[in-house]
This record gives sequence, structure tokens and C-alpha cells, in this order.
Amino acid sequence: MAGAYDDRDGLIWMDGQMVPWRDANVHILTHAMHYASSVFEGERCYDGKIFKSREHSERLLESGRLLDMPIPYTADQLEAAKAEVLRANNLHNAYLRALAWRGAGEDMGVAARRNPVRVAIAAWEWGAYYGDAKMQGAKLDIAKWRRPSPDTIPTAAKAAGLYMICTMSKHAAEEKGCSDALFYDYRGYVAEATGANVFFVRDGEVHTPIPDAILNGITRQTVIAMLRDMGMKVHERHILPEELADFSECWLTGTAAEVTPVGQIGEHHFQVGQITRNVAQAYEALVRS
Repeated sequence: MAGAYDDRDGLIWMDGQMVPWRDANVHILTHAMHYASSVFEGERCYDGKIFKSREHSERLLESGRLLDMPIPYTADQLEAAKAEVLRANNLHNAYLRALAWRGAGEDMGVAARRNPVRVAIAAWEWGAYYGDAKMQGAKLDIAKWRRPSPDTIPTAAKAAGLYMICTMSKHAAEEKGCSDALFYDYRGYVAEATGANVFFVRDGEVHTPIPDAILNGITRQTVIAMLRDMGMKVHERHILPEELADFSECWLTGTAAEVTPVGQIGEHHFQVGQITRNVAQAYEALVRS
């Protein structure tokens, strides 16, 4: 599948029905387009099986709850819909996007309780998120924006509004020849990339930011558990920017990113070392097991 995302063959599940891809549209006065009232999940299907599918469905429901936007489907219904989308599009290895949003209705202001919550699920073939960086190591800029405090916005939700500064920061990074950007949080601690969590290695031990102002990624949680099963020591803690010079290896984790090595952040360089390679190989084996 190629071309613009609104002009493709296939079917998208919308509000309980399979809809031709090009007809999966919303009205211009959809509340989410004006006030960012939407949440979503990104998921990958490997050899016919969606990795951590149930966890993603449950997180979508929790994100809706955090935005005061109750989603009118159960986790079981979402699971069935995802399976239906894969079958209808004859996909066995794919990326899935589940999305819930406030649609058009009687309200067209900040308040939107009278507007329906709508849900859609699409799937398509999608390769490595960072392209060649998956093997060579991504180059990251340092974003000028900071991840917000959890008392200003629900940082535990995978909400569309939280990604506005991600788009801006990734555009700025790409203009500098980088693959992505690294955020600091509102306190100045190392936080995450625009759509992935970050890990570092020092003296054979792994360090990763505490998810107290960022999304606690499902892939992040998976990799931490995997590392501990491998006998690695993992430190979940606040990391200061000046510590970047002391780390030898670095990688990103996310459903789209999977495990992607990082070769550079700003002026700091990292090896695509053995620990990073071991983690990437172990993750690839796990998702296809």
C-alpha cells in the first residue's frame, strides 16, 4: 500500500461498520479537529498476531476516561474489531491505528458532552519507523519544547493534543538532518523522543527515565521486563542532561520504533553496542513468538 493516506484501497472499521477506505471521513465541525478531543493507539501485528493487543485496547479505554470521553466499546469489542480489520484487508504483518474522538454533534464549543464519541480502526503495511536508523543508529536533535507537568495535562493518556509539540520538534529535527528529537521535561530531566521512550547504558547497566511526566509505553514496559529476565540491572530514575556524556549506548522503544539504536543526541555520541543489539534481537524474537 502506498500513496496519500486518504486515497488507498482497503477497509476501515468505523463505529461498528467496515467502510471503504476513501469513505472513512468526518465532518469539518468534528469537535476533535477544533479542540484535540481524541485519543489513539498504535499497534503492530506480526505474523497474524497483534503484539500486546489487549493492553493497547485497555489503554485506549483508559485514555478516553482520562479525557472525560467514555469510549462506547469494551476491550473485547475492540479486540474483535481489530481482528476484523486485519481479515478484511488480508494483512498478516501490519501497523494498526485505533482512534477515538468527539465527533460533530449539538455542541460546538469547548464543552462537548452532547457530541458522540466515535471510534475507528485502520491497518496498513508499515516498515521500520526510522528507516536505515534501525541498523545504523538514529541521530536526535534536542527539542526546544518540554514535556508538560502532569498537573497541567493528563500525561498518562495517549492523547492527540500531547503530540502537537512532537510534530513541531520532529520537523525542526528533520531540518537539521536528524531522525527525531529528544525532549526534556518541565523540570529539566531527560524525558523521551517525540514518539518513543529512551534507554541508556553505562558500565553494563541500563538507565531509563521514570514515566512520571511521560507515557509509560507498552514497549518500554516490555523491554524493562525482558532486560530483567536477561539478568540486566535496570535503573528507572530521573536523568539529568549532563549525564548524556557518560552513557555508552542508547536506544529508543515504541510500537512504531520497536527497538531503534541511537548513535547521536545533540553533541553526544553513542555506540550501537552489544547490549543494544541483544535487546533489539530479543525483542524481535519476542514479538514473533
